[in-house]
Amino acid sequence: MVDSLGRAAAAGARLVVSTVGYAPLQRLRDADETDELAGALVGALSGVLPSPPAGPADGPAKAVDPPAGEDDPATAGAVAAPRRLLAGGVSAGFVCGAVGEAALLEQLGAEALWVGGHVASPNPSPEAMAALAQLVASTSRAVVGTAVLLLPLYHPVLVAKQLADLDRASGGRVALGIGVGGEYPAEFAALGVPLASRGRRTDEAVGLLRLLWSGEEVAHAGADFSVPAVRIHPAPLQEGGPPVVVAGRQEPAMRRAGRLGDGWMPYLYSPGRYRRSVDRVQEHAAAAGRDLAGFGWCLFVPFAVDPDGERARRTAAGFLGATYRQDFSELVPRVTAAGTADEVTARLAEYVAAGARHLVLLACDRRQAVAQAALVLGEVLPQLRRLAGP
Repeated sequence: MVDSLGRAAAAGARLVVSTVGYAPLQRLRDADETDELAGALVGALSGVLPSPPAGPADGPAKAVDPPAGEDDPATAGAVAAPRRLLAGGVSAGFVCGAVGEAALLEQLGAEALWVGGHVASPNPSPEAMAALAQLVASTSRAVVGTAVLLLPLYHPVLVAKQLADLDRASGGRVALGIGVGGEYPAEFAALGVPLASRGRRTDEAVGLLRLLWSGEEVAHAGADFSVPAVRIHPAPLQEGGPPVVVAGRQEPAMRRAGRLGDGWMPYLYSPGRYRRSVDRVQEHAAAAGRDLAGFGWCLFVPFAVDPDGERARRTAAGFLGATYRQDFSELVPRVTAAGTADEVTARLAEYVAAGARHLVLLACDRRQAVAQAALVLGEVLPQLRRLAGP
């Protein structure tokens, strides 16, 4: 370590000593994070997406400008700004499926595209970082992100490097959606990650990612990760690194979003539950002394649009019912946007009124995912924006 510190000093680098692992944050109760709906939804996405295209309280560290000559050709020209999109007016992104789908959705005008996955699950599944790399390569304008990456399964140094490179390759368009997982215990066992520590590991990893994205040398000793002096460079193109959007449904996830995240992305929520979650995230942020200006209020929503509204609801019920192996007919009106274009618009307007701004939409009819997205972009989103106003 002494040698590496000396070399860093000679190069003019500044050593950042991390205390993330010892931050006086309230420890999350990992047992509360088990969520069968979470597991089933990710499992469903894994099954239908076999070939994709499923910080510290004081904020992120400042990125270091790359030296002259390090600019990548891919960063030239105007690009989407993930933070501006997620924290701006009403916008829509789509969960991406088969190869070629991403380019078509971008041509239709999709502002963001999302992928998820697992390392090992009962369903055929992409791995989220590999899927994100394919998404970066398949697009040139839209924000691209993970929905979600199961962060506790990964070492944050590797994640920091992968995302820094992908952010530069994309021209600064990457967003990182994270979750804690846990629905498939064998996945954790296979990777040697204690299931009970996944919440704590995630908190520590988020803070460490912020430091590593500074482009400066970082030394870290925490409860779950110990890192000798290391520098991830070149830094991400986005100052401070990609925005970290916290996904989940339970109180620990809301706490994590309020204290550490750049955004909040629950799923299978009713509008009323979303409104209550916004209040809780804000309360946790206030307790941590954080200002949520520029925060991304996102929502993951399964949807189905059809001139026959009842058929759309049957489509949604069939998709979700097959996922959870139960009758979803009564739940579809509560946790999805399914019906005619007008009905879907009205439903999404309820979510917007509850505080959602960026809608991550999953087409329940996977065979018609692009056509469904076209209906949303052409008929639903313009109405929704008119209803939401400036």
